[in-house]
Amino acid sequence: MVGKEAKTRATKAKKQLGELYPDAECALDFQNPLELLVATILSAQCTDVRVNIVTKSLFKKYKSAADYAKAPVEELQRDIQSINFFRNKAKNIQACCQTLCDKYDGQVPKTMAELVQLAGVGRKTASVVLGTAYGLAEGVVVDTHVSRLSQRMGLTAQTDPGKIEQDLMQIVPKKEWIAFSHRLILHGRQICHARSPKCEQCVCQSWCPQLGIDS
Repeated sequence: MVGKEAKTRATKAKKQLGELYPDAECALDFQNPLELLVATILSAQCTDVRVNIVTKSLFKKYKSAADYAKAPVEELQRDIQSINFFRNKAKNIQACCQTLCDKYDGQVPKTMAELVQLAGVGRKTASVVLGTAYGLAEGVVVDTHVSRLSQRMGLTAQTDPGKIEQDLMQIVPKKEWIAFSHRLILHGRQICHARSPKCEQCVCQSWCPQLGIDS
């Protein structure tokens, strides 16, 4: 059970980060749910900047789930070879898109239960697709930034992403889940860095316990 202090901090974080980043959104470039799904699979343990560089040409070549499914996997690997773990990701994207063709007429499903059954798709990826492509709040996206900031701000004492998500879902209103994760991610990139966070510039400095930060 999340404590009262964590709830109070979450309320303050929601307000202050909302004012600082009113238009925060997903940093991945995409035009439709399939492109977001592929980009999110590629983004695991890779920067969004690198993914956006690769997908600029990738999305011109592969227009549908069928395009990915029928392409020789070696060719798809070459197309994404500057991405971390490109061989495994190519196999997952191809298997994922084959399932989309076989079960969903090439379309990306709109439920968590269906998405997490796709190759290369875990709860985080599914939440990104549901929230960003469809506007459906089924969970809170917990990437490395959200995980780090949630712990530093004292919003959770958990270290496991799944447990962090459960804590955040208790203390952040459901209607704010999508925007809250986008804002934490953006704040993590701009201010609350993994190393040498800019605490003196942080709007949350007055109440943030700065857990795990060496003074």
